[in-house]
Amino acid sequence: MNTKWTDEEVAIVEEMACLYTVKQIAYRLQKKGYTRSTSAIQNKLRFLGYSARPILDNYNCCEIARVLQLNSATVWSWVKKGWIRTTRRSGRYHQIRSKDLKRFLQNPPQRIKNRIAAIDKDAIEYLVGKLV
Repeated sequence: MNTKWTDEEVAIVEEMACLYTVKQIAYRLQKKGYTRSTSAIQNKLRFLGYSARPILDNYNCCEIARVLQLNSATVWSWVKKGWIRTTRRSGRYHQIRSKDLKRFLQNPPQRIKNRIAAIDKDAIEYLVGKLV
């Protein structure tokens, strides 16, 4: 059964999108009297253009590429060259921890320093916080 999303539910989901996991959003919606499954919340987040990561501290190559406005093959090549460390979490997907990504962005290899410097600072801040 498809129940229409109310404006209040959508506002709550948008407010919590960047701070909480899908399970945490479902729990908070339930506390406010709304009943939505985690898959429904995940679909709504994707529809609204937000990431629906199961773990907030980890990214995959596609998410990093989308935020930094790069090709995902570029980010994947950085991983294959060993410039960014990954952990293997969910099956075949490599997860990149934000601290490893931050370390890479703070001290990139010499040959791509100019390319990294040209990336939007707001996008980098969204992924890893402030680079000092």
